[in-house]
Amino acid sequence: MANPHAVPITLSDADRATLKSWTRRRSTSQGLAMRARIVLACAKPGATNLAVAARLGVSNLTVSKWRRRFADSGVQGLGDTPRPGAPRSILDEQVERVITTTLETLPRGATHWSTRRLAAELGMSQTAISRIWRAFALAPHRSETFKLSTDLQFIDKVRDIVGLYLNPPDRALVLCVDEKPSIQATSDTAPAIPMRPGQLERHTHDYVRHGTTDLFAALDIKAGTVIGELHQRHRSVDFRHFLATVEQATPKELELHLVLDNASIHKTPLIHRWLARHPRVHLHFTPTSASWLNLVECWFSILTARQLKRGRFRSTRALECAIRAYIAENNAHPKPFVWTKTADEILSSVASFCKGISNSRH
Repeated sequence: MANPHAVPITLSDADRATLKSWTRRRSTSQGLAMRARIVLACAKPGATNLAVAARLGVSNLTVSKWRRRFADSGVQGLGDTPRPGAPRSILDEQVERVITTTLETLPRGATHWSTRRLAAELGMSQTAISRIWRAFALAPHRSETFKLSTDLQFIDKVRDIVGLYLNPPDRALVLCVDEKPSIQATSDTAPAIPMRPGQLERHTHDYVRHGTTDLFAALDIKAGTVIGELHQRHRSVDFRHFLATVEQATPKELELHLVLDNASIHKTPLIHRWLARHPRVHLHFTPTSASWLNLVECWFSILTARQLKRGRFRSTRALECAIRAYIAENNAHPKPFVWTKTADEILSSVASFCKGISNSRH
């Protein structure tokens, strides 16, 4: 039985043609097209709001609203009503001028625009400039650096290392190896002020140095565990000692594939002689200026953020104890490091970036 409160809909031929055109025309907004479908469905004999809502996948209140709006105002009633608030004061031409001025010009005697200076230049308010910059993600006061590898074997090395990550050899262990040298043991010159509601933890701006230590680490990306060793110096003999530690700490029946950078201590005759005596250990070098390919760098950044950056140590012994404790906690609750991008995706991304900067007018 039809709802007695539903407003009856009667369509003229002209109204029906207009509504049907709105449902078919690609340039029509989705909202307006749905309103036209609602009215056309409501015009059928015996159509209830509930039935139309179920058929079109909208709410009963939506059907009731647009049914009544059409009954009161016809097809003109299906448009959007003016929204409350002050009318827009910044024109599209002004927005375009702000963007082009920001991107294509420089102020006299400066390297970049500020909101105040650009506002004075264009005769607009600072607030308007700030809003436009936020809307288009423009930040002239910020910049970043980039570095491209000039390694002649870049492509081959990327494919080699990414192949180890995505398709490791059978009966083999892939370890990412690197050193974090000169980790400083520092302490404040006065006691820290602890964090309280509404107040951050505070430390003195200056500090006292108590020496440094070097961390050698090998990350098992599949397991997420780390083999770590601390040395007072960063020499080839120390690296050989760490290789021996890694070789002894891993199952003898597995081949070891170590991903590491091109540091000089990794390529000395001392290391070559050690590798000759341990044929199950294979070194894979990342391209120069491409440390992002070595996943142990990610682990180093986590170690820094969680333990080293805000840590205060009155001796290198205290610093080393903290690092060993972190490695033990990491190995007790390890999380695998998962590489997702293929070599082709990486090389395509690098090629696209190089093409972009080669076409830059700067």
